Amino acid sequence: MAFTKKEKGEITAQYEKWLSESQAIVVLTYKSMTMKEIDAFRAKVRESNSEVHLVKNTLFKRALASQGYDEAPFFEETSLVGFAFNDAPALAKTFTDATKGSETTKVKGGYLGKELISDKQIKALADLPPLPVMRATLLGTISAPATKLVRTLAEPARSLAAVIKAYSDKAGTAAYRCLICHRIR
Repeated sequence: MAFTKKEKGEITAQYEKWLSESQAIVVLTYKSMTMKEIDAFRAKVRESNSEVHLVKNTLFKRALASQGYDEAPFFEETSLVGFAFNDAPALAKTFTDATKGSETTKVKGGYLGKELISDKQIKALADLPPLPVMRATLLGTISAPATKLVRTLAEPARSLAAVIKAYSDKAGTAAYRCLICHRIR
């Protein structure tokens, strides 16, 4: 299907928009995927607030060059390109999961920021924990010293209160014994 010059400009502009909004880009070859498999794959990608699109290699290379990306060697065959708008590890995991058990479908490479990354680096990115888990871990790491400080500051007062309570219990028991002894006599 031939595109007019205007249509090519519009397609390239759309690619540039996706590139400017994305944190990471993952490229997949999909020779043997059926349309049903591609639709299921797209649905999984959407769950991670990302998008996947079939791109025209020549036009996509132009968009990459205009946005300042290094030229990639993996835009020779048909390509499905995933754009991670929020969570790059989630997109990488979805792409690597899609290639498991397939000889013809494989991750070609991609970009993290504007840095070219290999398929092995994408697999390493996929092994990272999801964004909510990373946030919780970071929050726990940040709040641990503050929690320890609060406990340290509160401990002397807690210890003093325990000592006073122990003395009052001891004095109260002795006074109670004296009252009992006086009544018996």
